[in-house]
Amino acid sequence: MNSVWQEPCIFSPSLICFDLCNLEEQVHTLERLGVKVLHVDILDGHFSPSMPLGLDTVRQLRAKTDMEFDCHVMTTRNEFFVDELLDIGVQQIVFHVETEPHADGLLNKIRARGVRAGVALKPATPLDSLDFIIEKCDTVLLMLINPGYASSSSEKQAVYAERKIKQLSDIISGRELGTKIEIDGRVSEENIKKYGGSEVGIFVTGSTCIKKSDIEGSVENLNNIRRSIVGGEL
Repeated sequence: MNSVWQEPCIFSPSLICFDLCNLEEQVHTLERLGVKVLHVDILDGHFSPSMPLGLDTVRQLRAKTDMEFDCHVMTTRNEFFVDELLDIGVQQIVFHVETEPHADGLLNKIRARGVRAGVALKPATPLDSLDFIIEKCDTVLLMLINPGYASSSSEKQAVYAERKIKQLSDIISGRELGTKIEIDGRVSEENIKKYGGSEVGIFVTGSTCIKKSDIEGSVENLNNIRRSIVGGEL
């Protein structure tokens, strides 16, 4: 498994927050700036009321970059999309427990292909849904806003986000697991500074952290924050 996933405080820029008409150019800009992981949201328009990216777009991008693809499947038919992403050649797939009747089996399927596997939870989904599967999760993604509503100004980070992050961190450390916590939804610089040193391993960075008009400056700022947290070279 690529060592990038073992690093602390990983930034995973959200593909759908960039200029969708110039994705290849902007992905190459991220790669040139040293970004190693790209967050790829797959939505079906049913589980979540939006569908910004198609699988063919992801397939074409896969051939144009060496970045690690961190895929978040927000669908009602998980296995179809998981199979497609495995064929495309991505490095991590997380799917929602709320729509998967066979979570254990799907985690097994992903891991059998040498791909990092995990589950995602909507803000109000309790952590006890992880009780018998967390040992098979390389990553647990916590949604801090409801999926598909990022464009709504009324959608704020869940008020209980901090409590949920800390409780999940306690579960992982209590079971002595290497599972990473990933957070997604209005992730801010303050979130990174607060959780990047211990609880959270992967931050999905979107428009709150990265400006489409100044990708270079935004990434430099994030890297400076990371250096202040973990020290050393990036």
